[in-house]
Amino acid sequence: MKKIRIIIAREYITRVRKKSFILMTIIGPILMAALFIVPVWISTLEDNEVKKIAVVDSSRLFIHLLPETEKIKFDYLTNISLLQAEKLIGTNNYYAVLYIPSIVLSTPIVTLSSPKQPSLQLRMHILSALKSQIESFKLIKNNIDPEVIQSVKTDVKVSVVKLNDDGTREVKSSDLQMILGFIGGLLIYFFIFLYGSQVMRGVIEEKSNRIVEVILSSVKPFQLMMGKIIGIALVGLTQFVLWAFLTFSLVTTLSAILLKNTTIVEQQIAAQSIMQKQSTVDMKAEKNFDFNELSAVFDTIKLIDFGVMIFSFLFYFIFGYLMYSALFAAIGGAVDNEADTQQFMLPITIPLILSIVLMSNITTNPEGPIAFWFSMIPLTSPVVMMMRIPFGVPWIEVFISGILLILTFIFTTWLAGKIYKTGILLYGKKVTYKDLYQWIKNK
Repeated sequence: MKKIRIIIAREYITRVRKKSFILMTIIGPILMAALFIVPVWISTLEDNEVKKIAVVDSSRLFIHLLPETEKIKFDYLTNISLLQAEKLIGTNNYYAVLYIPSIVLSTPIVTLSSPKQPSLQLRMHILSALKSQIESFKLIKNNIDPEVIQSVKTDVKVSVVKLNDDGTREVKSSDLQMILGFIGGLLIYFFIFLYGSQVMRGVIEEKSNRIVEVILSSVKPFQLMMGKIIGIALVGLTQFVLWAFLTFSLVTTLSAILLKNTTIVEQQIAAQSIMQKQSTVDMKAEKNFDFNELSAVFDTIKLIDFGVMIFSFLFYFIFGYLMYSALFAAIGGAVDNEADTQQFMLPITIPLILSIVLMSNITTNPEGPIAFWFSMIPLTSPVVMMMRIPFGVPWIEVFISGILLILTFIFTTWLAGKIYKTGILLYGKKVTYKDLYQWIKNK
């Protein structure tokens, strides 16, 4: 154990002192904080320019019917052609010209001419206004009252309540659970690939430099492999903890400065609400904000057991990483250079890639057979089970999945040790699957 501890300390200290580790530890939180803050901050920036749109309505159906906002105004021009109206852009403070053809009811295509690129907000406002009016005209033409149609439109919301075995009830938000599942699964996938491949590259580097021959004069191959795997695992955990702490600190600080102490969740919901409201023609709806929905989201966040989430993440990250790192180390010991690893990498990486491919199916149906069996299979359970945990998984399934993962880690470590022991001192030979089988078979 003493030798393994020395190797762990060497791997850990060597890697955390590298410029690449320090650089990524600083840049990572900045990039993640930017992903949270920048879109929300941009959405809060107001465009103070009042856009005056000249309307040339050949159908004469929409005159004074298009709703205006504080930033969008319409000026209806009569007895003028589209070309003549386009020449007025700039001279009469017109931002653009909206041309509505006489056949708009049968062929609903209009033209928006402008020397600038019209914003999505402007285009959506015009689209929604015209769509609503054209539908009203068609309903009236067929002797149907548009207000009757409008009155029967109903938004139905499904509130999910989970009934626990002890009789208690929990309000769940499937959207929030899906997001947490996506994030948890992707983080596990990312860290296993990132730090598992570091183990493989480290072994190949030591082998190619013949450093390993000196090291193996003092320690056993199994001790060297375990030390490298655990040491790099600690590097990964250190960087993850630093990323989480620094990202949280940056998001909190920047949101207080740029977003006036409003939380990110509130800003995102408000921004989405504003965009949706600006694309409608109901001016009354623009003045309302559904704070009940915002309150429901916060209530759901409070009900999430973050202790279970963090523990599950650490467990599946550590043992999933240890299992895959043993296999990556075996590949590194079997080959002379990184180019030769491709033939052995594919069988190992397919389960991880398959977990990501099935992510949508698993998060939309976390109780289905695909989600269940892939959360039991050790090669896919680290990613898949983290996708299921936010939805609530019976403890017996988590227990079985965890035991299978630990047993598979022990088996893959033994298997990798057999390959590592023979392959680490082998040079200049193209290794095949047959050779690997022989190495495993040899006592």
